[in-house]
Amino acid sequence: MSEKKVAIVGAGLVGSLLAIYFSKRSYQVSVFERRGDMRAVGYEGGRSINLALSNRGIRALKEVGLAEEIKSIAIPMHGRVMHDRESKLTYQPYGKEGEFINSVSRSALNVVLMNKAEGLGSQFYFDRRITHVDLVKTTLEVGSQSSVDSRQLTTEKKQFDLIIGADGAFSAVRGALMFTDRFDYSQDYTDHGYKELHIPPGAAGSFKLEKNALHIWPRESFMMIALPNPDGSFTCTLFFPFSGTPSFEQLKTDAEVSMFFENTFPDAVELMPALLEDYNSNPTSSLVTIKCYPWVRNKTLLIGDAAHALVPFYGQGMNAGFEDCRILNEMLDKHNDDWLTVLPLFEQTRKKDADAIAQLALDNFIEMRDLVADADFLLRKKIEARLHQLYPTQWIPLYSMVTFHDEMPYSMAYETGQKQKKIMDEVMKIQGIEKNWESLNFEEITKKLK
Repeated sequence: MSEKKVAIVGAGLVGSLLAIYFSKRSYQVSVFERRGDMRAVGYEGGRSINLALSNRGIRALKEVGLAEEIKSIAIPMHGRVMHDRESKLTYQPYGKEGEFINSVSRSALNVVLMNKAEGLGSQFYFDRRITHVDLVKTTLEVGSQSSVDSRQLTTEKKQFDLIIGADGAFSAVRGALMFTDRFDYSQDYTDHGYKELHIPPGAAGSFKLEKNALHIWPRESFMMIALPNPDGSFTCTLFFPFSGTPSFEQLKTDAEVSMFFENTFPDAVELMPALLEDYNSNPTSSLVTIKCYPWVRNKTLLIGDAAHALVPFYGQGMNAGFEDCRILNEMLDKHNDDWLTVLPLFEQTRKKDADAIAQLALDNFIEMRDLVADADFLLRKKIEARLHQLYPTQWIPLYSMVTFHDEMPYSMAYETGQKQKKIMDEVMKIQGIEKNWESLNFEEITKKLK
């Protein structure tokens, strides 16, 4: 077992977690990362989108002994707080009492994972660019900048038993697979981009908004969200069209930006003293869904965003990647580290789940920006919550299936959610439903799921 040499390309969240799993299996693990070591050079700000760690991710962290350490740097979020244009607040719990998601810093989490992997024997190589992947010989050509001339790249060829591409949405390893026969690939950009903004802490590190909630300013065609940080600040993200009215393209001057925020997010703008500085200095980034298949060629595998990049609107990108790692490890246990059996089984099992959560993430953007402040939508959620309360095993809301029920595959959650949607569409057509919903025959509604 200890003779097996594995290369992981990408030292992000998924690559670092996978290095822990593999080191625990006594593999010789080498991790190659294009960027510098964030523990030494710091983390690139302005692009993070705070992460929502939920049950699927926590389950994987538990398996490697890190769940409690991560929870200590996370903030529980028990529900959404919606802010309307008049600064009126509406609260919607995420699930039952005791169910919550966790706001966590991407960089802090990444550092914990890298440190753990290194402590178990994984070797990390930073500032390394993959210049070629040989899918037949299972070799990597790894480039590093010359210390004499930074424009000069010195390359070295390395042989492995396995290569894992965990290098994100713009994966170099996937790039090699794309030149093979019958490789399907698609990338779909949304019309919206995102820009990170900031609400600083109050006096003595106090929180200026409700601490244990995800805040949303839904504005139909766009939205802003805010997630809490341990220092009392909030990381805000504006999801906004690139072009049209209104859009990033349209807001050209400081005066236009200020007026737009004052009119659109009045209760937030007064908490953002560095709004213009953040808006002008932080990049406007794009949002993409990437699908591909197969994920395996010989002894090379894609995992996480390299195989299935998601938009962030269900908070499941990291959680899905962590679940990839857990399921891959589970399959290695079951099949005695027989990679020839495990590799095809893994991609066949996970592909349908990856496609399901990709669609759910796109659908949830519409829900978050258009519907969360809508009276009919809130009533619909209230009825579903009552169904779940009365029949907790028969009717589980879609959000709960995805976020809290880590034993349920994403594909099953999606299929069940589609059935529930059809049933609830009919319920919401009932005359006078807004006044008489509590007298519904809830048992009959749940029977329609069968």
